[in-house]
Amino acid sequence: MDWPPVPTMTAQPRALSVSELNHQVRHLLEASFMQAWVEGELSSFSRPASGHWYFTLKDKKCQVRCAMFRGFNQRITPPKEGDQVRIRGKVSLYENRGDFQIIAEHLEPAGLGALQQAFEALKRKLQQEGLFDPARKKPIPALPLHIGVVTSPTGAAIHDILTVLERRFPAIAVTVYPTVVQGLSAAGDIIAAIQAAQAHGKADVLIIGRGGGSLEDLWCFNDEAVARAIAACPLPTVSAVGHEVDFTIADFVADLRAPTPSAAAEKLSPDQRDWLQLLANQEKRLLVAFQGAKRRMATRLEHLATRLRDPRRELLEKAQRLDELDLRLQGVMKARLTRDLTRVDHARSRLLAQSPARQLTLSQNQLQQLSTRLTQSMRQGLTNRRERLTYNGQTLHVVSPLATLGRGYAIVQTTDIPVVRKARELNPGDSITARLGEGSVDASVTRINPPTTDVQDASNPRLSTLSSSSRNQRP
Repeated sequence: MDWPPVPTMTAQPRALSVSELNHQVRHLLEASFMQAWVEGELSSFSRPASGHWYFTLKDKKCQVRCAMFRGFNQRITPPKEGDQVRIRGKVSLYENRGDFQIIAEHLEPAGLGALQQAFEALKRKLQQEGLFDPARKKPIPALPLHIGVVTSPTGAAIHDILTVLERRFPAIAVTVYPTVVQGLSAAGDIIAAIQAAQAHGKADVLIIGRGGGSLEDLWCFNDEAVARAIAACPLPTVSAVGHEVDFTIADFVADLRAPTPSAAAEKLSPDQRDWLQLLANQEKRLLVAFQGAKRRMATRLEHLATRLRDPRRELLEKAQRLDELDLRLQGVMKARLTRDLTRVDHARSRLLAQSPARQLTLSQNQLQQLSTRLTQSMRQGLTNRRERLTYNGQTLHVVSPLATLGRGYAIVQTTDIPVVRKARELNPGDSITARLGEGSVDASVTRINPPTTDVQDASNPRLSTLSSSSRNQRP
């Protein structure tokens, strides 16, 4: 066998070992792909005793090996062979075998992930209950004097908030209510921190939040109990969770949503430069107003000084005026005293004229006269009434039926007719009673005479009847 000619000896390039090659490729892949989402069908799934997961993702043409270590898969339900899943992780190389692989940090069903489904379900539930209603949200104070912050005391969020407040308005006091913001116990710690802020009673507004992270990292702010604690908090609340693109249930239920913790501090704090400018303007206005008022007061003082009179002259004028009033008072008092004495003398004269003794004598004389006149009047009245009674008695006797009967007439009566005035009122055989001047007579009718033309009968039917009766009943 013929060997090729030996080449001339030259400098050879350094060859990489397999380990060096795989190591460089690994760093190159991890530097080029920070994180990637990959979707495919899960196969060759294995769970060794270490708790790590190893599987393969494939589609119709290619496949890639994947590993998910125990620290990332503890809260995820193990998938099944053939599931369509989405993973998020780092592109890397398993150096020992030179296998290209993905180190998965998150796994969810393809399409809408389980956490996203839970997020949407809770969002719908709380929205139907009205926890997102703008009408129930409390107003945020324009200038809070004290801000409470529910977050991790060692995280970047509190550093960002304090930095912004120090720059914009350092006079605002800040109290941190520490809590963990990631992990299984985070929801309970956040609720306890909110309740501690309420019990403290110092804060005017409460910031609840943390820095950015994955959906799993921010999941405690999607907890239903945390959302209800924020809604029930009497303090105005500001949700500042994650980055601007991150949305949590806490953002919807809080009174205000800030895209980042720094933005929350920006929203709650005024710019001190604006306030300093405002104070400077107010100081200038106050100074101008003060100087104007000072000038006006000085002018008024000068005007009053010109009007001010010498107090001694004022006192002399007042003393003179007092003497005049004293003389007038004395004159008025003397005139009133003289008038009152005159009125007293006049009243005494009238009182003597109206003496009770004199009035009593006059009244006694008048009473005696009235008594005499009354007696005379009563006697005269009795005499007049006696004479009038005698006259009336005589007149009554003249017209009395008894007087007529005393002249020889009679009144004829029956049991049915009180006074018989006409002969035709009787029938033969009727029993009659004739009342005389003294006593009465019972009789019976034997004959009825027709009326006559006698003047006496024609003028007085009663006398005619009596005549008829007398003729029929003679004793």
